Amino acid sequence: MGLGYTEKVMEHFKSPHNMGEIKNPDGVGKVGNPVCGDVMKIYIKVRRYKGKEVIGDIKFQTYGCVSAIATTSMMTKLAKGKDLDAALKISRNDVANALGGLPPIKMHCSHLATEALEAAIKDYRKTGKKKAK
Repeated sequence: MGLGYTEKVMEHFKSPHNMGEIKNPDGVGKVGNPVCGDVMKIYIKVRRYKGKEVIGDIKFQTYGCVSAIATTSMMTKLAKGKDLDAALKISRNDVANALGGLPPIKMHCSHLATEALEAAIKDYRKTGKKKAK
């Protein structure tokens, strides 16, 4: 590939983890970049575990390039099972590093992925969805 994608990026692009939609999600986040055309939608199910609200399930739908799909896939893998505050601390660099790096021109994709997760968590908290069980 001309951009020098890592094997991990290609793995997550070819076989994305957690791709799909959650019916009746507790939170939904959608972000897009009009310049590159990438659009990411994140669905979360929140449950209570040891007194904390954690991401029990997470799915995504992404329209975009190799990096957009791979970063969203990796972000869901990093976020699943984390409590909401810990999930909000996942950075664009965490996502990129977990993928073995991204070409500098594609780092914005990891930022979009973390923004989509943040939007889903904010949606959950704002809408007062049913409290996690």
